[in-house]
Amino acid sequence: MDDLKREILSLFEADSKYTLKAIYKALKVKAKDEKRMVRDAIRQLLEEGQLIRDGKGYYHSAESSNLVAGTIEFSRRGTIAFVTTDQGQEIAVPVEFTSSAMHGDKVLIEIVGKWRNLPMGKVTRVLKRGKEKIVGVFEVRRTRGFVIPDDPKIIYDFYVPIECINGAKPHQRVIARITKWPRKGKDPEACIETVLGNVDDPKTDVPAVMAKYDLTDRFPDEVLAELEQLPDDVRQEDIDGRMDLRDEIVFTIDGEDAKDFDDAVSIKKLPKGKYLLGVHIADVSHYVKENTALDKEAYRRGTSVYLLDTVVPMLPFKLSNNLCSLMEDKDRLTFTVEMIIDEEGRVLDFDVAPSVIRSKKRLTYTIVNRLLEGDQTIERALGKQITDSLKMMHELSLILRQARQKRGAITDIEGGEVEVVMDDKGQVVDIVPRKRGPAEILIEEFMIRANETVAEIFHNAGLPFVYRVHEEPDPETILQLKEYVEALGLKVKFPKTMHPSILQKVLELVRDHPLRSSVEKLMVRSMKRAMYSFTNIGHFGLASYAYTHFTSPIRRYPDLVVHRLLKLYLRQGNRFTEKQIEIYSKLLPKIAQHCSKRERIADEAEWDLLAMKKVEYISRHMDKIFDAVVTNVTRFGLFVEIPDKLISGLVHISTLDDYYFYDERKNILVGERTGRIFKIGDTLKVRVLRADKIAGEIDFELVGEEERVDKRVSRK
Repeated sequence: MDDLKREILSLFEADSKYTLKAIYKALKVKAKDEKRMVRDAIRQLLEEGQLIRDGKGYYHSAESSNLVAGTIEFSRRGTIAFVTTDQGQEIAVPVEFTSSAMHGDKVLIEIVGKWRNLPMGKVTRVLKRGKEKIVGVFEVRRTRGFVIPDDPKIIYDFYVPIECINGAKPHQRVIARITKWPRKGKDPEACIETVLGNVDDPKTDVPAVMAKYDLTDRFPDEVLAELEQLPDDVRQEDIDGRMDLRDEIVFTIDGEDAKDFDDAVSIKKLPKGKYLLGVHIADVSHYVKENTALDKEAYRRGTSVYLLDTVVPMLPFKLSNNLCSLMEDKDRLTFTVEMIIDEEGRVLDFDVAPSVIRSKKRLTYTIVNRLLEGDQTIERALGKQITDSLKMMHELSLILRQARQKRGAITDIEGGEVEVVMDDKGQVVDIVPRKRGPAEILIEEFMIRANETVAEIFHNAGLPFVYRVHEEPDPETILQLKEYVEALGLKVKFPKTMHPSILQKVLELVRDHPLRSSVEKLMVRSMKRAMYSFTNIGHFGLASYAYTHFTSPIRRYPDLVVHRLLKLYLRQGNRFTEKQIEIYSKLLPKIAQHCSKRERIADEAEWDLLAMKKVEYISRHMDKIFDAVVTNVTRFGLFVEIPDKLISGLVHISTLDDYYFYDERKNILVGERTGRIFKIGDTLKVRVLRADKIAGEIDFELVGEEERVDKRVSRK
């Protein structure tokens, strides 16, 4: 089909337009089956936006016109949309130019001008709808039923005909199938298929998020049939020819609730202060073969999705939680990277090979952190061999971390992660910021070094590969960060050529600052998103010239692909054939792009659920007074954060006790009568005014003695 599509596109190099009959004639197609294949190819080219069909039935090449195709995504407030083309170009589309397009649709747009520093476009046609179903709340307005989408990026409410209500009641969360798309002057329509429950019931949150992002924990029948053919345990025939490490002191270190263990570690001390570090990764590629139903489904999913206590796995549990999981005291197939590392953190030599291990212990971060903090009870329980290994690993992890800091890597971003504590009814009891201890840092350093080692093999060989890349930030976003840091009273020189070491210096300056998490968030926003790429442009945040994802093949498809490439490379004597280079040069860019998209969807699903849970928690504490810090000042109010919970919200300017004007240069709000000033870093006492669980939004109001004094002064 790809060859036929290329042949059709080549016709337009000679002529600007063709009818369908003219295309048949040019291709010398006469048979019915051949004509059907041509029509299928044209249909795909239309969906991809490479061909355009005008009102007179003529087909044109998109390249020869002022039209481009891409996926449209609306902002959360629905006031602007952006279209991203397959080539990565971004075009702004004001909402009045979006026609009947919805968030996630594939659209054809005409470039009509400029919007800030981007081209501005206008939707001329919807090529392919992005959604078949919506998730939302059923409401009744003047006897007419509507589904109001959970996703604020969907700017339409959907009318539900009475015969399609299917027993839903107002204020219930539902899943509905779209039956009619938006048209000029008419609402789109939908038919309710599933009633999840009352909107306030926490049990509806996970199913709603899964439905919103089209996630499922069920696998197709053909995948389950293939799964039945796999062994229940490792066989001797699987072990033959592998590096046998079953007698080595190898163990896993993961979170308390982890079920899939895809990495294990080992260490030995060598003469002259050197270390032999072993990183052993589950060999998923031994069981999941290319182009099988298992492989195709894993590719479609792209990644596992972690929705608090629910996992939507990339692979069925037989593989992810058993056969590929590096369980304690079980023989497991692995891919091992052994590295000789000196006292400066340099890798002097390495070996990569398929292997077999038997984990001696399933350790948790909590246990290892207690050991490294000097807990003698843990030390006695683990025994001398594992204890000595862990202390040696801690020693090496500090060396590796210091080496990364010297080259300028950003090492101190905590990530703003929280732990959501729930009761047996699924209701949120507490939100607790998650701190990384030495155990988490230890594993992070070892995995980074293994990933770099594997990436450097392919980078140095100049062979097709899937890299994990991270572009340099845009100067405009760095300027925002600079202004924010200066507003905190901190002085940092930002050179014209940005290096990650500058950002690391900022993190060190705000280490004990109450606004540390806000600085981290802004820093993350100022940097571009890390993604998968066929082209190696390096990893800015890690200050690494070659990086990949090799260490989590149970939950990430790119890691599985990297394992296959590595096996092929080793099996063929550290080379690829010309044919393989040609094949992978076409295939890997598509895999990288698809997996980057799937990762983004997974992140958004996880963020959505977390936002809901934060609102759920705060809704149960509406009368409680919280200490909050001003994280940003805008002309419409103050953004604040409760540091103990990492919960953010808005104090709207209309709720303040005076008329406030916004000083853009100083980024402050100033009261007209009282002269009171609000600035970034101020500590305030706030109470919840509004909490919208569906939108994930929280509004606060100021409370406390200070505010009451201001009100008395203004009255006098």
